[in-house]
Amino acid sequence: MASEIEIGRNKRARRAYAFDDVAVVPSRRTRDPEDVSTSWQVDAYHFDIPIFGAPMDSVVSPQTAIQLGRMGGLGVLDLEGLWTRYEDPTPLLEEIARLADSQATARLREIYAEPIKPELITQRISELREAGVTAAGSLSPQRTQEHWKTVVDAGVDLFFIRGTTVSAEHVSGNREPLNLKRFIYELDVPVIVGGCATYTAALHLMRTGAAGVLVGFGGGASLTTWKTLGVKVPLATAIADVAAARRDYMDESGGRYVHVIADGGLGTSGDLVKAIACGADGLMIGAALARAAEAPGRGFHWGSEAHHPSLPRGHRVQVGTVAPLEQVLFGPGMAADGTTNLVGALRHAMATTGYLDLKEFQRVEVVVNS
Repeated sequence: MASEIEIGRNKRARRAYAFDDVAVVPSRRTRDPEDVSTSWQVDAYHFDIPIFGAPMDSVVSPQTAIQLGRMGGLGVLDLEGLWTRYEDPTPLLEEIARLADSQATARLREIYAEPIKPELITQRISELREAGVTAAGSLSPQRTQEHWKTVVDAGVDLFFIRGTTVSAEHVSGNREPLNLKRFIYELDVPVIVGGCATYTAALHLMRTGAAGVLVGFGGGASLTTWKTLGVKVPLATAIADVAAARRDYMDESGGRYVHVIADGGLGTSGDLVKAIACGADGLMIGAALARAAEAPGRGFHWGSEAHHPSLPRGHRVQVGTVAPLEQVLFGPGMAADGTTNLVGALRHAMATTGYLDLKEFQRVEVVVNS
């Protein structure tokens, strides 16, 4: 059990670590990077790289989802985003990129006030299926009950329920909450849920039957949750805690494996390496992919929190454009800043420490920097 720190006479806290606080340790054995495998599998779906494009309009459009899928990853489309509100949101994406910072939040609220159209949900998922890639879409817990049938009937392969925080025991005095366990049991498609950031919350989500859990709360380049609500859990500690829940749930369930997916705060290739080292199976990436030339945000990045009608907990940020998507993922690297050749960096880190695949690499030694 980690030792506690006294904040004051009436409050103690556990020390938690962000990616900047930890580093991976070389081992006695090294390997050729060409021998290293970055592939993994979620349910029946195989991926060559452990990278999911985050369901954010600045990161994933139907076209970039198709492109990422053909490169061995997965693009997760935000089914509450512009692509399910407008037939062609391209002019609006161009406008968002031109907005002054002082105008951005107000204008985003206006743009996202357009209702979600079920027929566009069907159309977007069909576009992904027709392209021959794994079709993945995301809804918030609040919208899942309203739109899940449209999503499933359209033929989605992987269904994400993604919010700032998602619990298996949401309590509400004014509306019927989503019963995750019953919902997942009745669906014929794998469901990945999150975010969560603690051992207990993750264990409860795993017991709902989810195929995977998203780990993260308050992080990410476009989020200000920690400023607005005062809530944040450093991701290195959060992933390690949830990985412990995965291990204990395997024992509890007789061997059922639930995938742990780091979500948020993965800005550079070094962060990706350390997320896997702390126990993640997969990586949900936002800002790092928003820097690609093909990204719909055109060098800007924002999430649904930025246009919340009453309490914005994020903002539009400028992340810049560094290279085409293929170069962001597979190189060659443009600079020594971890923004390009993300997969190459992961392969080299695994080779430097002597590990052949992602599951082995989760056992790598990690040290605390400070």
